[in-house]
Amino acid sequence: MSENKIRIAILGASGYTGAELVRLLARHPNADIVVLTADRKAGKPLSEVFPHLAGLDLPDLISIDDVEWAGVDVDVVFCALPHGTTQEIVAGLLHQTGHGLVDELVVEERKDLIAGIRKDVKVIDLSADFRLTNIETYAKWYGHEHYAPHLQDSAVYGLAEFNREAMKTTQLVACPGCFPTSAILALWPLLEAKAIRQTGIIIDAKTGVSGAGRALKENLLFGEVAEGMNAYAIGSHRHGPEIDQELSRACGEDIAVTFTPHLVPMVRGILSTNYVELTDGKTVDDLRDALEAKYADEPFVRILPEGVGPSTANVRGSNFCDINVFADRVAGRALVISAIDNLVKGASGAAVQNMNIAFGFDEVTGLEQQPLFP
Repeated sequence: MSENKIRIAILGASGYTGAELVRLLARHPNADIVVLTADRKAGKPLSEVFPHLAGLDLPDLISIDDVEWAGVDVDVVFCALPHGTTQEIVAGLLHQTGHGLVDELVVEERKDLIAGIRKDVKVIDLSADFRLTNIETYAKWYGHEHYAPHLQDSAVYGLAEFNREAMKTTQLVACPGCFPTSAILALWPLLEAKAIRQTGIIIDAKTGVSGAGRALKENLLFGEVAEGMNAYAIGSHRHGPEIDQELSRACGEDIAVTFTPHLVPMVRGILSTNYVELTDGKTVDDLRDALEAKYADEPFVRILPEGVGPSTANVRGSNFCDINVFADRVAGRALVISAIDNLVKGASGAAVQNMNIAFGFDEVTGLEQQPLFP
């Protein structure tokens, strides 16, 4: 291992986001994957679980409870674990780093597991466990109390385009959800510029089935999903409060959006059509100017030429977010449309981008690939 490489553990490597992390990091010149954990797939080589990753020099999958942290020198831990599980793991990983007392039950549960972990380890979490700043809001929407509230204030919301500097110094990065990424990137600059009204925002989002994870679910079988489309979690999706939180930061006042996700018969991608009302005197050209000004130097946000609609097919497999704005036929309204790959910019690609920032690497390293088409 060369001196400029960092040593990486990926917890939950047998899921889609874990596999995407491996795919992106396997050729990253500064990355050395030394630990891969799984639950049901423990004991297997990753290439058996994901044959498309065959030929890579990787450790076998092991149970997280079998990791001997005292003998593993890691610089960063990616957590691609289910919601709720991550809080206990992260609380253990950061217990010895001066973050304060951890719930005693959590410490006791993970004491042996995390003994010997480096005190300066960074954690990049892909679950929702540290995204919401209000732990009561978290408990309401995720169905249980927050198990590591003492860490919430130190967590940085990992949307690189807006929190880049904070990620350089924190130990804990909370990667955004896929739907929030698509909506926030499209709407934040417009709210910040006071170009659209804070009320009446409607987010109509379409997603592929990979967003639901790899576990077997009846409603995600081919016969259930193919040749149809349906709305789900209507008026109650957990990403709604996350979108509200970040868009409220954009304009300095509380915002509540109307957000409805839809499942469409494709594997990857999110297309968000965001309906907005212009503020007095503003035009669609002003919205375009605000987007172009905000993202002029951003490597992964592309404002498309006038009249070109974003498409999930044009970002597939990449870390890009494509955005464009259109006038509605009703005066004073506009449509802001964005497209991302939910597994890359909406999850693992953003996590690698955040890792690059946290360790001072060129932000695009490991993420330079162009989209796959067709």
